[in-house]
Amino acid sequence: MKKYLITAFVLLILGFSNVYAEQVTVFGPWLGPDQKNVEVVLKVFAKQSGHDVRYVGSDGFEQQILVDAEAGSTANVSAFPQPGLAADMAKRGFLTPLKSGTGNWIKKNYAAGQSWVDLGTYPGKDGMKRLYGFFYKIDVKSLVWYSPENFEDAGYEVPSTMEELKALNDQIVADGSTPWCIGLGSGGATGWPATDWVEDLLLRTQPPSVYDGWVDNSIKFNDPRIIAALDEFGAFAGNDKYVAGGAATVASTDFRDSPKGLFKSPPLCYMHRQASFIPAFFPEGTVVGEDADFFYFPAYKNKNLGKPVLGAGTVWGITKDSKGAHELMKFLQTPLAHETWMALKGFLTPHKGIDKSKFSDPTLRKMNDILLNATTFRFDGSDLMPGGVGAGSFWTGMVDYAGGKSAKKVADEIQKSWDSLK
Repeated sequence: MKKYLITAFVLLILGFSNVYAEQVTVFGPWLGPDQKNVEVVLKVFAKQSGHDVRYVGSDGFEQQILVDAEAGSTANVSAFPQPGLAADMAKRGFLTPLKSGTGNWIKKNYAAGQSWVDLGTYPGKDGMKRLYGFFYKIDVKSLVWYSPENFEDAGYEVPSTMEELKALNDQIVADGSTPWCIGLGSGGATGWPATDWVEDLLLRTQPPSVYDGWVDNSIKFNDPRIIAALDEFGAFAGNDKYVAGGAATVASTDFRDSPKGLFKSPPLCYMHRQASFIPAFFPEGTVVGEDADFFYFPAYKNKNLGKPVLGAGTVWGITKDSKGAHELMKFLQTPLAHETWMALKGFLTPHKGIDKSKFSDPTLRKMNDILLNATTFRFDGSDLMPGGVGAGSFWTGMVDYAGGKSAKKVADEIQKSWDSLK
């Protein structure tokens, strides 16, 4: 009798646990190595929660998520590569707000916490703003790459302010060399590298509110403050003495080839501003941290705008409400969720509670310090603008600007293209 009672009890417990176990599906943009990495993270969550967690990736995420939403067949949780797409989904009623208190947690535990709350807060179908998005896995763009050996040989110090960077530009020229390698070429996407420059410089010359207004066009593209940011870029890229090959070569030089000048002997340039992915285009055998390194694209000391960081990343949202979906979003708040991917490759986080020793790559650890020291974080502005502008007239306008057209005329034309979309 006792044996049967024990058996019945075990079955009861198993049945009870199964009631609460769910299949939790996750849809994201990652394939290849990143898919394997996110699956490792999700396995940790599955083990902790008891849920059956399954990931599906797609290189056509942006199109597929809309198809799935309209068909009512979305995954429980989706990792959006662009906040603008998540905002559109929220407005159409396809996202579920995150649990109360999540915003306060982000403010407390993420560096530049308010920035991340703002980036994840959107109007819903009823027009009310709520927190729908949680950022997990970030990319940093505010980086300047250089050769430590070249700097040492020339006696140059890494600048910590924009004033020091501009002084270094002039020192390099006075020494008979060239400060920058800059290339805007990218096939059908030619011009996009310049948009990152402008975005970074706008964050260093104006408060974040101006950047936000520019991105949603409540501040027009041809506003004097935006034109001034274009001319800030021109002060670098439009000066023949500052750019390897001269200003006329900027638009025609492929961005993938432009950093190679750092590694010539003698160097064709001493600096190259580009995001964290650019080492993929360094000469074969280049060791980051030895042959090449980076520093934060500095802010102006005299403008008191803190340390803004420009970047990108994925924002996770609930696309099919369930208990398991909310549990997964809660799991993403734990240091373990971040440290698991940190121990692999290609992961940065603003989470202040992480153990930085868990990074498998010292370069990523150093890059993550820039993210943790940020006072403001803003997402790539061109990615938040309507496609016809952010991946259209803004790109072509920057090519025109590099070709000699005035910042005012370029800005007027971009604003005209934006107006035509309304």
